[in-house]
Amino acid sequence: MSSVSLLWHVGDGRGRYRTTFRGWSWPVPVLRIFAAAVCVAAIVSTTTQNRASAQPNGSGVQPASPERADLSVPEEVEIKPAAEDNDIAKRLTEILQATGWFHDPTVRTDEGVVFLAGRVDKEEHREWAGRLASRTEDVVAVVNRVEVRAPSPWDLSPAWQELGQLCGEFVRTLPLIAVGVGLLVATWLAAKWSVRGASFLLKDRLRSGLLRSVVARAVAVPVFLLGLYLVLKVSGLTGLAATVIGGTGIVGLVLGFAFRDIAENFLASILISMQHPFATDDLIEVDGHKGFVQSVNTRSTLLMTLDGNHVQIPNATIYKNTITNYTANPNARFDFVVGIGYDDSITNAQSIVLSILQEHPAVVDDPEPLVLVENLGAATVNLRIYFWMNIAKYSQFKVCSAVIRQVKSALEEANISMPDEAREVVFPDGVPVRKVEHADNGSTWRERPVERAGDRIPTSRSGEGDLTSESHDIREQARVSRTPEGGSNLLEV
Repeated sequence: MSSVSLLWHVGDGRGRYRTTFRGWSWPVPVLRIFAAAVCVAAIVSTTTQNRASAQPNGSGVQPASPERADLSVPEEVEIKPAAEDNDIAKRLTEILQATGWFHDPTVRTDEGVVFLAGRVDKEEHREWAGRLASRTEDVVAVVNRVEVRAPSPWDLSPAWQELGQLCGEFVRTLPLIAVGVGLLVATWLAAKWSVRGASFLLKDRLRSGLLRSVVARAVAVPVFLLGLYLVLKVSGLTGLAATVIGGTGIVGLVLGFAFRDIAENFLASILISMQHPFATDDLIEVDGHKGFVQSVNTRSTLLMTLDGNHVQIPNATIYKNTITNYTANPNARFDFVVGIGYDDSITNAQSIVLSILQEHPAVVDDPEPLVLVENLGAATVNLRIYFWMNIAKYSQFKVCSAVIRQVKSALEEANISMPDEAREVVFPDGVPVRKVEHADNGSTWRERPVERAGDRIPTSRSGEGDLTSESHDIREQARVSRTPEGGSNLLEV
């Protein structure tokens, strides 16, 4: 007596089906006879199966190619099947028709091997049929030749089905959406209150209104992000919530590179509003542009030139360049040069010019004016005249014109010459000389009258105006003109 395990190989020309029988304790001669019978039965079964696979299935559908055939085997094969092949085929056909998934289903059974044929709309239905047949009692193997039909291009049923699923999911998520909206409103209110609270706390600590606004909004950002995370978490969008939190830094970095110039001007506007290098109506010069300051916004500084033109300078340029403020100190010094003859008294000329400066209403006494000898020219002794004036009250151009005019008149009245530079004149043909015995009493030459100093030399002429500063005129021009760029003036907040 011995225990033997038998293997039965059944093939269709491509695959092999191997089933291990449970062991029995039989006499050895009996086992040999049984093994020979099994081999003969296997050969007959294989021949029959190959012939059957070469014949049409009678359903009008071309059988699936061997490459597409699914081959499966059950865990055990009974030696003496209890169910007949016809019963197995009938039962499986009824099940396939009952599902409504299969078109023209055909089931054929030969020696426990089930051949499935027909058409389905989905691949999962085809696989389901194969699994069903393999689990049927007394089924040795399954050859799945069910074809999956290609969907029609005009078949909109998948779209309607998907739309129905979406509508169903939306209805199921309505309560979560309501809760999320409530949390979002609460988050917005919390962020708004945090901005107000931060602005109130920083009111006495930060003088710049723009800086207070920026700091207050920066405090509100984490409050809003936390609330948004809770909204997404409650709504079941945990993955999206993590993406929002993690992507905030990346988005900020990308926006920083994309809007670098805008961010640079914005930061410069904050620094300008904090440091106040100039005020509204100040006369400044930056990057070759000179004018009166009209306003400063988050992008640029607006100037009005002395010609009445608007100039917009980016705040980054303002902050990085040299700023000349002509109004920060109301007093400014000016100078000009006067040349007198070598035969004239330098001391006398200095006294005359100094008296003119001291009597002029626009010239301040402190610092006092100066009249200094600068150099000895080719034909003149050059005197440089320094004086200070209040440019916030008087116009530098008008006052300089009036002072130069008065100095010239006073020097001429004192018979102090102001010769021109020496010139050499060449006459190629010579110059005829005629001696005049007596002067012609009827000559038309008359002595030019000389203006007298003192009160007879007016401080200003009609061409010079009233000597007042141009700031009033510029403000009036700015009032009637159109502002090129809106926004609040950061110098006044």
